Amino acid sequence: MRILLNVSIPHEQFNASVRDGTVATKLERILDEIKPEATYFTELHGRRGAVLIVDLADPSKVPSLAEPWFLTFNADVEFRVVMTPDDLQKAALDQIGKQWG
Repeated sequence: MRILLNVSIPHEQFNASVRDGTVATKLERILDEIKPEATYFTELHGRRGAVLIVDLADPSKVPSLAEPWFLTFNADVEFRVVMTPDDLQKAALDQIGKQWG
């Protein structure tokens, strides 16, 4: 199952890592660990942020996606299940509509 992670990173922790020269190593370590399909760094609610797409085969792996961000940067992490157009096609919306419509 594909998961979209929205990561919002507090300025203080990230700034400290920038100043002490460890930010690149920390980010690389997190990304190497969670192996996202795609990663985009952006602004989220006025804070530094990242948006990642991760394939999650087992729900018990959710902590392994979130904890590196929590423990490294004191970040907020939100999870959303996402689908490709092919996934949505497999959902059989027409049948669900007939059943519930």
